[in-house]
Amino acid sequence: MHALPPTDTNLTPEPAISQSLEQPLLAVESCLNQLGEALLRRDTQAIEMHASALHKSLAEAIAAFSEAARAGSVPPNLRHRLVMAGGRVAAQRESLARATAALDRAIDVLMPGENTGLYSSHGKAERSALGGGSYQA
Repeated sequence: MHALPPTDTNLTPEPAISQSLEQPLLAVESCLNQLGEALLRRDTQAIEMHASALHKSLAEAIAAFSEAARAGSVPPNLRHRLVMAGGRVAAQRESLARATAALDRAIDVLMPGENTGLYSSHGKAERSALGGGSYQA
């Protein structure tokens, strides 16, 4: 009878872990690239589509990386790539927030809100002109 060579159970199957994490990470990186291009083109339909795909890809990558971390270790090169992808997500989120704020300001200039007769930058003069005023006892 031939004996099998002893195996070291402390060795992490690095290639298997790398392979299982590589695909979801590539999907995230691809979605980030496509979303970045759509943002540059200001293509709202493509932005919506790629943002949705990025959300799904990120959820899958986080689940895969969390499982790998519980089962052993995450290779440093893949961990670094995931951190870099997270930084790109944050940068794109900030870019979208700035664009949204600029758009909101432009809309406010083009379509000012209704005058409610409440407090404004004109204060009491505006309330008096609307038929309001102060009461004195």
